[in-house]
Amino acid sequence: MLDRKKAPVIRMPEDVQLPGYRRHQLDNGIPVYEVHLGTQEVVKLELVFDAGRPFEHKQLVARATSSLLREGTTRHSGSEIAELFDFYGCSLSLPFNLDTANVIVYSLSRYLDKILPILRDILENPSFSTAELEAFVQRKRQLLKEDLTKNEVVAYRTITELIFGSKHPYGYNSVEETYAALKREDLQQHFDRTYTTNNCTIFLSGKTTPAHIQSLNKYIGSLSRSGGNVSAKFPPLPAMAGAHFLERPDTIQTALRMGRKLFNRQHEDYCGMYVLNALLGGYFGSRLMANIREDKGYTYHIFSQLDVMKFDGYLYIGTEVGNEFVTATRDEIYKELAILRNKAVSEQELEMVKNYLIGTYLTMIDGPFQASELIKTIVLEDLPEDFFSKLVQTTRKITAKQLQELANKYLQEGDIWQVSVGAPMKN
Repeated sequence: MLDRKKAPVIRMPEDVQLPGYRRHQLDNGIPVYEVHLGTQEVVKLELVFDAGRPFEHKQLVARATSSLLREGTTRHSGSEIAELFDFYGCSLSLPFNLDTANVIVYSLSRYLDKILPILRDILENPSFSTAELEAFVQRKRQLLKEDLTKNEVVAYRTITELIFGSKHPYGYNSVEETYAALKREDLQQHFDRTYTTNNCTIFLSGKTTPAHIQSLNKYIGSLSRSGGNVSAKFPPLPAMAGAHFLERPDTIQTALRMGRKLFNRQHEDYCGMYVLNALLGGYFGSRLMANIREDKGYTYHIFSQLDVMKFDGYLYIGTEVGNEFVTATRDEIYKELAILRNKAVSEQELEMVKNYLIGTYLTMIDGPFQASELIKTIVLEDLPEDFFSKLVQTTRKITAKQLQELANKYLQEGDIWQVSVGAPMKN
């Protein structure tokens, strides 16, 4: 008989392998990474352009260009494009990331070749109409007004600006005047310079077939919009960390953000910091949650995370607390950082964190679309092919001493920026 009073034995996998993929090259040189997995007759097609903030010639032009791609071409209006995708049961999205502009299509396997001519038209003949740009600017300005009423949004905008600087692609914040300054010519210039065949990478995943590659080559591989190599430029970073408080006396909660600049995934300490961040505040059983939520009851939720971009990255801690608990919460956060620096984590706690992380790694490769996301990260960020295996092995083998060394290296109080948005703090 099964004894349900005893928990099952936890067995950590020896290794978690990245699924295999194939690399193709279209006639115009665009690389295609194919992940052939799954049983459902569905495919995901993602075209990625190095067309994000680091490659802008004017602030916010990258986001505006990406958003207006689907709003019409010289041959089809935005509504016609939407109707054509709906007719074939496909979806089109254009998520904008800090580094890249992405075009994502989900389609039934048998209909991918039907919508590729429409996709080609979008990538070849966008209209960027003045009317659509004005509507975009109006929407964004209204949304910005609403966002700036939220303490957590203001705190996040402030901490990233402090860490990187107000002129940095990863640090500048949108304002109404910047939106208003956008012109149609700005979008066309950004599109002509960055949405080119030599600045594009394609990821195809799902129940793929050789016919899909042939169709891609027929419609996307025949695009002839090539251009010069785009390069990213970054201004100097702020020199010293400090504390900033933005007073909003009519709010009952204060948004608290603390963080520091770190590095991208190419850095030798990234894998170790990934584990250390989980221990600090990266999952429900973390140090910050156990202390500030469970023990002290200052907040419902507190977290830490590594935000990693292609060229840089940062660590930040976030929470919203009652105004009377701001100073105590801040002190407890610094206390947890000090404990990580001064006392090695127990083997029992470390084993729990490792088990949790190995479980999340398994979800990263659970299915073709998730696997494609991981492969995309490795390809676009110029990581070695064994990066995922290195992350898994670092998680399995990292010691309490190594984590303590990383804490002393990167979690010093003097390196931490602090932002509070809410009622005045009581010291």
